[in-house]
Amino acid sequence: MIRIKLFIFSIVLLFSSFAIAQVSSVTVSGIVSNTNHSGLPYSRIVLKSPKDSVFISGTITNEEGRFALTEIKPGNYLIEISMAGYNSHTQSLFIGSLSEFLDIPPIELQSNSNAKETKIEEVVLTGSRKNEVSNQLDKKTYSVADNISQNGGSVLQSMQNLPGITVQDGKIQLRGNDKVTVLIDGKQTALTGFGSQTGLDNIPASAIDKIEIINNPSSKYDANGNAGIINIIMKKNKQNGWNGKVGLTLGLGSLWERKQNLPTIRPQYTTTPKINPSVSLNYRKNKINVFLQADNLYTETLNKNEFVTRTYDDGTVINSQLKRNRNTNFLTTKAGIDWNIDSQNTLTISGLYGSEKITDKGDQPFFNGGLSQRLRLWQFLEDELKTTVMATAAYQHKFKEAGHLLNIGFNYTFHREDEKYFYDNFLPLSSGTDAFKLLSDEQVYDFNIDYVKPLKYGRIEAGIKLRNRSIPTNMNFIPGINSVIDANAGGWANYKELIPAIYGNYVFENKKWEAELGLRMEYVRIQYDVNPNHPTYTSSGYNYTQPFPNLRVAYKLNDRNKFSIFYNRRVDRPNEVDIRIFPKYDDAEIIKVGNPGLRPQFTNSIELGYKYNWDNGYLYSSFYHRFSNGTITRISSIVPESTLIYAIFQNAGKSYNSGIEAIWNQKISSVYSFNINGNMYRNQINAFTVENLYPRPNIFSADQQTAISGNIKLNNVFKFSKGISAQLTAVYLAPDIIPQGRIGSRFSMDLGMKKSIQNGKGELFLNASDLLNTMVIKKQIQGAGFRYTSDDYYETQVVRLGYSYKF
Repeated sequence: MIRIKLFIFSIVLLFSSFAIAQVSSVTVSGIVSNTNHSGLPYSRIVLKSPKDSVFISGTITNEEGRFALTEIKPGNYLIEISMAGYNSHTQSLFIGSLSEFLDIPPIELQSNSNAKETKIEEVVLTGSRKNEVSNQLDKKTYSVADNISQNGGSVLQSMQNLPGITVQDGKIQLRGNDKVTVLIDGKQTALTGFGSQTGLDNIPASAIDKIEIINNPSSKYDANGNAGIINIIMKKNKQNGWNGKVGLTLGLGSLWERKQNLPTIRPQYTTTPKINPSVSLNYRKNKINVFLQADNLYTETLNKNEFVTRTYDDGTVINSQLKRNRNTNFLTTKAGIDWNIDSQNTLTISGLYGSEKITDKGDQPFFNGGLSQRLRLWQFLEDELKTTVMATAAYQHKFKEAGHLLNIGFNYTFHREDEKYFYDNFLPLSSGTDAFKLLSDEQVYDFNIDYVKPLKYGRIEAGIKLRNRSIPTNMNFIPGINSVIDANAGGWANYKELIPAIYGNYVFENKKWEAELGLRMEYVRIQYDVNPNHPTYTSSGYNYTQPFPNLRVAYKLNDRNKFSIFYNRRVDRPNEVDIRIFPKYDDAEIIKVGNPGLRPQFTNSIELGYKYNWDNGYLYSSFYHRFSNGTITRISSIVPESTLIYAIFQNAGKSYNSGIEAIWNQKISSVYSFNINGNMYRNQINAFTVENLYPRPNIFSADQQTAISGNIKLNNVFKFSKGISAQLTAVYLAPDIIPQGRIGSRFSMDLGMKKSIQNGKGELFLNASDLLNTMVIKKQIQGAGFRYTSDDYYETQVVRLGYSYKF
C-alpha cells in the first residue's frame, strides 16, 4: 500500500511545477554623444514595440547626454534616438532577466551632412525579475499579505504554506533539509540566529513585507546553509509626506481538548488567546525619509502535548505525557532615517530592538505499562528573556551609469539570553528541585563592501565582508535531591568567531544563453574556551580556508522554454548552541548537551531545471542532488548503567539528499486560480560509528538510514467582486526519516478570507489554520538500548480576526 501511494505521489509530482510570476521592471540607461564623443543634451529617446511601433516609453538626455528609461519589462524592443541637426538612430533591444540595471555602450549620432542611412544594430540588455518566483536565480519572492490563511500569526506560521517549505519540530526545511540560513533584510541577525532559525515562531508576521526563498545562492551570500537561504524583508515605506498603517489581530487556539491528560497533572491550555497590534509610520520630505515599524505579538499556546510509550531492551515499558503551556510576548521595533545626500549618494541609519519573553509551565508524569501506577511526576518552570539590539549604517554611491553601485555597510548586534529553569522531581519517597540560571551575551560586528558594475551582456559583482563574533556564557546550576545532572556541570564558556571573506560574481545573458559564475573565499577561525573545571570537555577550536564556487547555465530554446543547470558548494558550521557544554533537560529523562568537538559539514549541490510558461500559467520543475561530508546530526543514546537518554550532536559522515520539486500555477478565470507545489525526495545517512564523551565516553553505532518522502501543497485563490478574496490551502506531508527514526504522515487545511473596506484604505480578514484539526506529529525512535513511539497533539488550530487601516 505504501509503495502504491508513493507511486501515485510521484506521478502527481511529475506533472507539477514551480509558479513563475510575471516580470516587473528594468532600468535601461546610456549616453548619447556626437562623433567627437561630446554628450548631446536634450536628445529624444523613444522606446517602441518592434511589431507595430507602438510607443512604450520615452525620455530626453540630461546636460551630460545621459538618459534612463525606468520600469521597462524584459522583452524585445526598438529604441530611437533623435536630435535636431543629427540623423536619427535606431537599435533593436533585447532586455533579458538577470540584471536589474544595465548601461548600454555609448551611442553616437552623426550630423546631417555626413549621414547616408540610419544605422541599425542590436544591443543586448539584461533586467531582473522582481516577481513571485524568479527561476533564473532560483529566487522565489512571496508577499506576506497575500498569504491570507496565515495572516496575523508568526513568521514561522506564514512560511508553512509557501512552496518548498515544511516545518518540523519548529524548524524550517527546504526540500527535506533543515540546514537553512535565515536572513533579515539580507543580513544574519540574532533574531533568527546566525546560521540557524531560532526565534521565527515569535516574530510577528505583521512586521514582514516579503519572504524570499533562494535554493541556489550565489557567491555574494555567506556560504553557510546548504539547503538554501530564506530572506525576510521587513516593512518600510517611502511615500511622500506622512503615511502609515495600523492593525490589530485577535485569535484563539486550542479550541477543544484533543486528547485528555494522564491522571494527576495540571490542566492543558485551551482557548488560548492571541493578540497582535502593529503600527507602521513613515515621513518623507525632500532629502529625508524617516520610518518606524512596531509590532507586538502576545500568545498563549499549548506548545507541546506529547504522549510517549518507551520500551527498553529489558522489556520495561514506561508511558508518559509531556505537556507544555507556553506564554510568549515578542515586541519588535525598527526605526531609521534615509538621507539622500544628493542624486548619487545615500546614507541610511537604522536601529532594531526586540524583546522576547517566554514562560513555559509543564508537566510530565511517568506511569507503568498498564497506567495503573504513577512512578514519578516531573514539573517545570522555564522563564526566558531574550533581548536584541541592532544598529546599522549603510552608505550607497550611485555612479553615473544606472545600476553601477558601491555599497558600504556596518552592522552591530547585541543579543542577551537571560534564562531561568526550575525542575521539580516528585518520586514516591522523595522530591527535589534542579535550578539553572544561564546568561549569554552575544556581540557581532559585521562590515561589508559590495560593488556592482553593469555590462553590455550582464554585470559583475564583487565584495568583501568581515565578521567578528563573541558569545560569553555563564551557567549556575543548583542540583536538587536525586538530581541526574552532574553537580559540576555549570561554569563558563566563551565562543569566538572570526570570518573574513571575499567574493566575485559574473553574470552573462544574450537571447539564447544565460550564465552565472561566482567564487567566494572564506577564512574561518573558531575558538571555544571552556571552564577548566568542566568534568568532560576542554577548550577546542578549528580554522579553515575554503573556496565556495557557484555556477548556473541556462539555454533558452524559445520565449516559452528554458533549461538550466546549477552547481554550488556550501557549508554548515555548528552553532554555538550546538557545541554549548551545559546540559539541559529536553524532558525528564532526555538530556541535551552540546559537543565542542563538532566540526563543519560541507555540501556540494547540483540541480537541473526546466521552465515552460503560457498565457495563463507557468511550469517549472527541477531535479536536485546534494551530497555532504561530516553530516551534523543529533545522536540519542543510553549510557551504560543509566536509564537516561543523552542527545548529543555528532558528525555522522556522509549523507545524500535527492529529489524532484515542482509547481503548476494556473489562472482559470478572473475569479479563480491555483498552484500545486510538490516535492519528493530521498534522504540517506550512511552507517557510522562515533564516540560520545558526555557524561562519560561511550561508543554509538548506527546502520544506514534511508527514506523516500515528500509533500504536496495546493493553494486555491479566489478573487470576488466588492474587494473580497479568499484562500484555501491543503498540505500533505509524507512519512519521513528523522535522526534514529521516522515521522508519520501529516495533513492540514487552512482557510482565509479578507475584504477591502473604506475605499481600499481598510481591510478585514478572518482565517483558520488546521481547519480540520488533523495535524498530529507521530514518531518512532530506535535508540541504543530503547525504542519509543510518540503522538504530539500540540496546538495547531487557530482562528484569527484582524483589521488594518492605511493612511
